Amino acid sequence: MLRRSRYSTVIDAQLALFEREHRDVIDEAQQRLAEYNRADRDEAEELYGDYVDAVETGTEILADLRDHYARSVDDPERYCAEFNRAVARRLRPFASEIENR
Repeated sequence: MLRRSRYSTVIDAQLALFEREHRDVIDEAQQRLAEYNRADRDEAEELYGDYVDAVETGTEILADLRDHYARSVDDPERYCAEFNRAVARRLRPFASEIENR
């Protein structure tokens, strides 16, 4: 039997809020990746840097959201680990660096 994680309800709500409130950040990362994928070799490096910057913006917002809430729970390490896994499942582009923040 699959069991929901301890913090899954709150994490789902937090990620839904991020998706609503920061749709522009998500869209920009997707747009930057598409531009990079279409770019000529001459432009690719700069456009990839733009993509990385857009992803970093989203990652910072998510990490701030995670860290702020983590201060209010009795097991912050578990909450943070569950949050990071949920980001990896739901918002994959922002997952690569979230554990380092």
